[in-house]
Amino acid sequence: MAVHHQILVIGTGPAGFTAALYASRANLDVAIFEGMQPGGQLTITTEVENYPGFEHGIQGPEMMDIFRKQANRFGAKSIYETVTKVDFSERPFKLWTEREEYTADAVIIATGAKAKLLDLPSLDKYWGAGISACATCDGFFFKGEKIFVVGGGDTAMEEANYLTHFGESVTLVHRREGFRASQIMVERTKKNPKIRIITNAIIDEFLGEEKMGVKKLTHIRLKDTKTGETSVYEAGGCFIAIGHQPNSQIFEEFLDMDENGYLITEGKSSKTKIPGVFACGDVQDNVYRQAVTAAGSGCAAAIDAERWLAEQE
Repeated sequence: MAVHHQILVIGTGPAGFTAALYASRANLDVAIFEGMQPGGQLTITTEVENYPGFEHGIQGPEMMDIFRKQANRFGAKSIYETVTKVDFSERPFKLWTEREEYTADAVIIATGAKAKLLDLPSLDKYWGAGISACATCDGFFFKGEKIFVVGGGDTAMEEANYLTHFGESVTLVHRREGFRASQIMVERTKKNPKIRIITNAIIDEFLGEEKMGVKKLTHIRLKDTKTGETSVYEAGGCFIAIGHQPNSQIFEEFLDMDENGYLITEGKSSKTKIPGVFACGDVQDNVYRQAVTAAGSGCAAAIDAERWLAEQE
């Protein structure tokens, strides 16, 4: 027999935990599916310095543990399973994990997104030690460094321009001659005196050093896509900006998405096209993708869900 809860939250991170906190404080029966990466993207982030309330910063995993404990304190139950299938065609909604079938009166989706990364073993080695996928999160740590940005879209251009506030120089690396970015962003980037653009090149390897058990990126090896020649450049930081992939695949049959897979919600609300199903955080936010905006949208989703449930009664 299926396990029933009033509200099931799929996914954690700031959005999922905040939604669970608000919903459980409203005296609703709430469970959170924590999945394969409990705490979301912030669990692979080291220092978080831009979340209000933590004057001296906090480690990402520690922050998510605090979020979890706060939600659990008000009765939200953590389920360490991954939702593999859903059925939103009728109520109560049905969700399946590898172990169990669950039902819910309302569902809040907070499955997040993941940055598209390069398939290089050295990326894993220096991730968080010079390599990042979020300039607004981590740019501050790269003051005075020679910074590289990989990508050719608007995000890459925006990040390159933003990082000139911190870096000694910024080099944009793109694998082709042409850019996917809008013309205005390309022109703005080309006019910026602190930005150098290298086209027809890919990252061949991330190089660095390790002292006293601490790794640090120091150089980048680029490969010319036309000639195959390689060149090594000094680099104190590298930002991967080749796009994000929202974790929305299991909802394709039931919910509307944009061309990149981000869930579409109504206006400023968290409501999807199916009454009783709500979405918050990075799975529906392709613009800001910050912990604080995710938490805010998680709050909104819980309030939307609570009000919707009250209307059903």
